[in-house]
Amino acid sequence: MSDSEIRQAEDDDAVPRWYAIQCKGGESFRAAEHLANQGYEIFHPVLQVQKKRRGKLEWISEPLFPYYLFIRLDRLASNWRPIRSTRGVLKLVTFGLAMPVPVSDELIETLLAHGSGEEDASSNVYFRAGEAVEITEGPFKDLQAVFASHKGEERAIVLLNMLHKQQRLEMPVGQLRRRD
Repeated sequence: MSDSEIRQAEDDDAVPRWYAIQCKGGESFRAAEHLANQGYEIFHPVLQVQKKRRGKLEWISEPLFPYYLFIRLDRLASNWRPIRSTRGVLKLVTFGLAMPVPVSDELIETLLAHGSGEEDASSNVYFRAGEAVEITEGPFKDLQAVFASHKGEERAIVLLNMLHKQQRLEMPVGQLRRRD
């Protein structure tokens, strides 16, 4: 290896890269908090979902990638040792290699650009009875309706004005969105 190739390899090692961390079950938030408290740069993409808890609807944060988060490190200056012993962390993802493999910068940039923790109005949303909705798929696409009730977690009953009468229709919740 020539001197220029060695310098190039050292420069590549000094550039901070993103790596994936596998967390223990249900402990990605704990791992992110403890790693951030140790001064590491963490990216833990989450999304807001509405779930029923004790009979009430609540917005909660859930990891976009359950059991995983991302950490930014360089191979020369970063202290890698405390990571494995951090609460909630299982291991750095290595794909069978001795050293962890960096995650593509493009993937992280895309995730950052699309935001983390933003509510997605088209999925994981509970509608309220009487709320105006629009049907987004199927034979009734683009028609306006009134949300009547949930039928399980994935189905809904809507009221659609057809032939001068309100008709009850059952459809997937994923085919509905709130009207602005």
